Amino acid sequence: MDIQVADTLLNSLIDGRYRIRGRVARGGMATVYTAIDERLDRTVAIKIIHPNQAPAAQVQLTDFLERFTDEAKTIARLTHPNVVAVYDQGTHGGLPYLVMEYVRGRNLREILAERKRLNPSEALAILEQMLAAIGAAHRAGMVHRDVKPENVLVAEAPSGGAGNLVDSVVKVADFGLARAVEASSDTEGGNQLMATVAYVAPELVTDGRADPRTDVYAAGIVLFEMLTGRVPYNGDRAVDVAWQHVDRDVPPPSTLVPGLPPVLDELVRRATRRDPGARPTDAGAFQGEVQVVRDDLGTVANANTTVLRQISTVDQPTTVVQQPTMVVSPVQPSERPSWARLPDQPRERQARERQARDGGTPHRRRAASPGSDLLDRVRETGERIFAGRVAVVVTAVALALVVGMVGWWFAFGRYTETPSLAGLARTDAQAQAERSGFVVKFADPRYSEEVAKDAVLAQDPEPTSRIRRGGTLTLTLSLGPERFPVPDVVGKTLDLAQLDLENANLVVERGTDRFNDNLPEGVVIATSPKVGTVVKPGDKITVIVSKGRAPIAVPLLVGKDINDVRGIVEELELKLVLEYKDSDKPKDQVIAQNPQDGAGVEKGAEIKVEVSEGPPAVTMPRVIDLPCQQAKQLLEGQGLAVGVQLNPNGTVRFQNPNENTPVPPGTQVVITCL
Repeated sequence: MDIQVADTLLNSLIDGRYRIRGRVARGGMATVYTAIDERLDRTVAIKIIHPNQAPAAQVQLTDFLERFTDEAKTIARLTHPNVVAVYDQGTHGGLPYLVMEYVRGRNLREILAERKRLNPSEALAILEQMLAAIGAAHRAGMVHRDVKPENVLVAEAPSGGAGNLVDSVVKVADFGLARAVEASSDTEGGNQLMATVAYVAPELVTDGRADPRTDVYAAGIVLFEMLTGRVPYNGDRAVDVAWQHVDRDVPPPSTLVPGLPPVLDELVRRATRRDPGARPTDAGAFQGEVQVVRDDLGTVANANTTVLRQISTVDQPTTVVQQPTMVVSPVQPSERPSWARLPDQPRERQARERQARDGGTPHRRRAASPGSDLLDRVRETGERIFAGRVAVVVTAVALALVVGMVGWWFAFGRYTETPSLAGLARTDAQAQAERSGFVVKFADPRYSEEVAKDAVLAQDPEPTSRIRRGGTLTLTLSLGPERFPVPDVVGKTLDLAQLDLENANLVVERGTDRFNDNLPEGVVIATSPKVGTVVKPGDKITVIVSKGRAPIAVPLLVGKDINDVRGIVEELELKLVLEYKDSDKPKDQVIAQNPQDGAGVEKGAEIKVEVSEGPPAVTMPRVIDLPCQQAKQLLEGQGLAVGVQLNPNGTVRFQNPNENTPVPPGTQVVITCL
């Protein structure tokens, strides 16, 4: 496992008061640490300017520090619930620093990295608090100059839940910091642009001037990024990105995220106009426009909700159903019910017979007897009663049918079943739902290990559920499997590292602590998998924590004889591991060691040393019968010392050592010449 070296400022004491406990973030201008104010016993954040932001010349550095101090005092006077408070300022190691309020939570950049983009209600809630903070600065005569997601801190929501962004408290940091650092370029007579090119206003690019409308432009870009998950312009070089702000209009967010309300496009367009005079005059004016949009969007949402009035059981409305007109034919005697039929009487039969002989009469003749009149009245009464009852029955049936049909429509007829759209691609699912007459809406997408990206992950209502014809289907699309790099927690204290990893939905496991010469006790020195390795939620991350400097300092062993080294290592209760190598150093001399001298190790640790076997042997060449001077040059070229006897200009007749004899480099060779 590789050891990753961290910041040497960790655990140091600044100004005799602030104990650095961990590194939170590193940006383009400064590094942020958490620290304990040992005087007030509270956690604070310390931002220390990078060395490359301060001028090197002493006179310029002094002027720079004075300007930075003046700017810091101005920042400290800015108080607002949505502004990160500045408590103190000073210098450490020649570098200026600010002591600020420590906000427990995440910055907007980290949230966007996790969520990709926010829904309109969340984006507007965050933007409104941002503008409240920036507006307070504008009223105090200050311009932020570097509004971006990294400078927007989202504290934990008091109403619960890390995902509840609407109720989260937003605080803006680094007011005036860009201007304070820019003092160095002013001192040197330069024209350095201290801004982030993705959010820089056109007037800052063209002539370097900034006013409240510059911050409004940057806030509009931040809103665009919250709604779409990306900034409007990209490029290989920072200068290319900066000039796109000058040459091009910011596109409407709805061109990237279909379905966004047009009022959000207009809000972004108003804030990001290239002409500063066409933008809202300051953050307060822009905040007012944002509040109107939030209210309008809330009204639209409420308009889609139907409120049913409770109906009293005493005063119920009356439903009037028109009775159908019915024609009832006269009832013949044979069709009369049994209760309406009486036995025929002799007189009655005689009357009917006379009526038949006479060809019938349009009306019934009155019977002479009172009994005949009574029977006629009984028959007529029966006929009227029967006809009335038939009419009542038909009316009741018709009324029941109408009421039944109405009840069936409201209870069953106007409903249908929802289709099953899970797993379909977005375009296919939307087309199928609209062909069936449904309105389609899309919820915030979610990650899924099983469902492919841009396919339907879930639907509401669920498949085969009852839904009103022409109703709304809400589809949740898949973002595909969630993958992200292991956060950089090396150099942070264990509690901060654990918080960062758990916020990334990773499982934290503490490995075996190790001694480390560079990091204080309790600070993370490595992770497994390494920082930057791509993982998925729920993966286990093992953190290795420093035990501080090891108790035994390794001595210098290089240049010593191996026999002496053995005694030194044994006395320190360390384990010696030898490796012999050819070398031009004397035999048995230590030529390398690991760990290096001064490193800390614990008892029983291995100390590896390389020991010289001496120079490699030289095989004596044959020089007999060669001219004396030629033989001498040959032997000296082999690294041997040459002694000549008798005639230096003669021919070699004898040599010592003899040919093919292996000898160490530098051996004295005697040649006899005659």
